[in-house]
Amino acid sequence: MAGEKILWADDEIDLLKPHIMFLENKGYVVSTVNNGKDAIEQVKENYFDIVFLDENMPGITGLVALQHIKEIDPSLPVIMITKSEEEHIMEDAIGSKISDYLIKPVNPNQILLSIKKNLDERRLVSEKTTNDYRQEFREISMRLGDKMNINEWMEFYKKLVHWSMELEGTEDESMTEIFNTQRLDANEQFSKFIKNNYTDWLKSSAGAPIMSHTLFKQQISPIIKDSKETVFLVVIDNLRYDQWKVIQPRLKDYFRVESEDMFLSILPTATQYARNAIFSGLLPSEMERMFPQFWKNEEDEGGKNLHEDDFMAAQLKRLGFDFKWSYNKITNLTAGKKLADSFNNLLNNKLNVVVYNFVDMLSHARTEMEVIKELADDEPAYRSLTSSWFDHSPLLDILKKVSENNCTLIITTDHGTVKVENPIKVIGDRNTNTNLRYKAGRNLNYNPKEVFELRNPQDAYLPKANISTSYIFALKNDFFVYPNNYNQFVNFYQHTFQHGGISMEEMMIPFVVLKSK
Repeated sequence: MAGEKILWADDEIDLLKPHIMFLENKGYVVSTVNNGKDAIEQVKENYFDIVFLDENMPGITGLVALQHIKEIDPSLPVIMITKSEEEHIMEDAIGSKISDYLIKPVNPNQILLSIKKNLDERRLVSEKTTNDYRQEFREISMRLGDKMNINEWMEFYKKLVHWSMELEGTEDESMTEIFNTQRLDANEQFSKFIKNNYTDWLKSSAGAPIMSHTLFKQQISPIIKDSKETVFLVVIDNLRYDQWKVIQPRLKDYFRVESEDMFLSILPTATQYARNAIFSGLLPSEMERMFPQFWKNEEDEGGKNLHEDDFMAAQLKRLGFDFKWSYNKITNLTAGKKLADSFNNLLNNKLNVVVYNFVDMLSHARTEMEVIKELADDEPAYRSLTSSWFDHSPLLDILKKVSENNCTLIITTDHGTVKVENPIKVIGDRNTNTNLRYKAGRNLNYNPKEVFELRNPQDAYLPKANISTSYIFALKNDFFVYPNNYNQFVNFYQHTFQHGGISMEEMMIPFVVLKSK
């Protein structure tokens, strides 16, 4: 954008007149000084959009001037220009957070490119992203009209996540609205797909995707058998695929991704069902029948996830494994730090299971704490919050130690979340569960066209508390609301992240295998 103000400091500034005229012809306003001291004074007294700084000036060198300029305005982009190609000078400049590094002689187009990269990058990237998505919009819409299988749905969803993250920085709000409409349409089609296939997958393994209850046997067990190193299975509760993608760059210095797959969460996409299914290798009604001492139904008192280690022990025994292993559930910062401090004890085990509950706590807090509601108002903010938490969490410290000790790392989850927008009225008796995305009870009253209903829970291997128990699941971005106190309830829960029902975000979740670098 024309009119930006440039400060150029160089002891041979007179020789750069052609470059300065070139920039002025492009609409930039260029101020010049011939030493570092004057450059510092100019930055103190005037506003500039960008600074070009010669490294080798008499008196105050470019590197010293750079430090002073960054103290005055840390966000001011500074381009270092030097005749020297010595590595330590480059490292010092980069360490001082320069925005670019150019070697003399420089030509006007190099200078212009550096300016555009630093000043116009956001606008240019936004325009390019918008144009690219506009071109792909038709292809995505046509793909939605195809009859996709579950693997094709997973690839399709990865593409939507890619565009969701790409469009995050765009300044074209209308394009973001178009994308959100397209994603809602995709979730509507996905919900129909699940309704048509879900119970068939449970009855016959032929053509069924890997799901919560088959994940350990089909995916994790072979890795444990083949690995000569200790295996860490880290289950980050409530981790969507897009949240994994914002965490991934933080791990690139420590791990290489060996494989990145998805699997399908069972219904309900709630911790009590989906995570217990992973650890037990069983579906809910099978857990209830085989382990009545561990399984708790909706109406039962007490915690529903207190026996994951018992379920895990039984599954390992069933699979013929006989090795040392550990189970660690992290529900707060103190527990995370304690596990990081005692990490070396874990290296004596063949398998270490770590359940990290923070993301789940975060998403529930999203509906209960006004501060979190402000911080995670939309999906980009939700991703950003996840990223910030991960950067400063004991979990990252633990994973660094996994890398240092050349262990195999598996990162996965039990289910994702979806941002709910559309209230659906349902009536239930006082024994009906409180989850906003699924209901289980005897006397449910609802519009069957608006939900996925299971009048016979055995079809989905779900427990049946009494003869008339049925289950209903919310679709796409719907959430269930009771008619009494309707408006108050809607105002409180609308735009929050929930789980338990049917959506791409809740059901298609990451399974990633990483090896130490």
